[in-house]
Amino acid sequence: MEANSSNYSIPQSTIDRLLASQTPSIRYYSYKNLLNLTDDHPLVIATRTQIADADHVKTISAAQDTEGYWYSERHYYGPKYRSSHWSMLLLSELAVPPETPALQRGADFMIRRMLDEQHVYYAVSSYINKDQSGFCCYWGNWLRYQLYCGRGDQPLVQEVIDIVSADVTRKGRCLYNQNLPCAWGVIRSLFGLALIPVAMRTGKIRDAIQQGIGFILDEHDLTAADYPTPGRIHPIWHKTSFPLFYQADILFTLRVLAEVKALNHSGAQKALRWLENKRNADGTWRGSSPFKSRSHPFLSKGDTPDQWVTLQALSVLAAAKQQAAE
Repeated sequence: MEANSSNYSIPQSTIDRLLASQTPSIRYYSYKNLLNLTDDHPLVIATRTQIADADHVKTISAAQDTEGYWYSERHYYGPKYRSSHWSMLLLSELAVPPETPALQRGADFMIRRMLDEQHVYYAVSSYINKDQSGFCCYWGNWLRYQLYCGRGDQPLVQEVIDIVSADVTRKGRCLYNQNLPCAWGVIRSLFGLALIPVAMRTGKIRDAIQQGIGFILDEHDLTAADYPTPGRIHPIWHKTSFPLFYQADILFTLRVLAEVKALNHSGAQKALRWLENKRNADGTWRGSSPFKSRSHPFLSKGDTPDQWVTLQALSVLAAAKQQAAE
């Protein structure tokens, strides 16, 4: 099967390597993103069915309590990156079918915990006025996996959509970034908002997405990473890594921009060229996994982070071609 042709080359040999991966999530995304197979295609259906049965996914699911949490009912944010919040994020990134019991139990638990929270900075009640700075990387990720699990009609999820939209308009200002605008926070917020179907986006949501794109691509330079920061540019930014959690790098940012249909923006072109130039002579990308020792397993035996990063890089380039043609 041949990938669509475009200005960015997608070698068939590289796609074949990805389709030979032992990790069914990588094969699934390759069919979807690179070969444009539809959800009802037999190969897509068969591969997605295999994801929940992969050994590394079973390991994550086995660590979950029957009440829906990982490690601690109280501490859903720690330890990083194996507790409930991070486990849910990783399972959704692995394209585990949302109807899988582990995901459904986890989504329910995280809704219950947010409703129960009091006097902590993640408490929804602390955002009632929608004018506080804070923690949009957390809320963007939380929104992402809740929407992935089909919880968009839940009142709390709707309130979090308001929180995330408001945080984007504040440019992700957060006390952990000395109340400066935060690129990671804006990107993670867009990551959550991107899963809201276009037809269901209110004017406020659309405005927030456009303001987020403007902050990332108009007000600053994505490859230079000249976003406000109290310290130096984080070394992760110019690497290509998977998985990331509350962090972002250029590749992850491009993934999010692909989902909000912003890769045709003039500000994204330099970053797309940067990504293309990171390609190895054999058509692959080198992938790092800076939190591998602290997170759940995310690969089948014999596979490497290079395959995840190569898949994601090619997916971004394929999306860029498609958006340029639209």
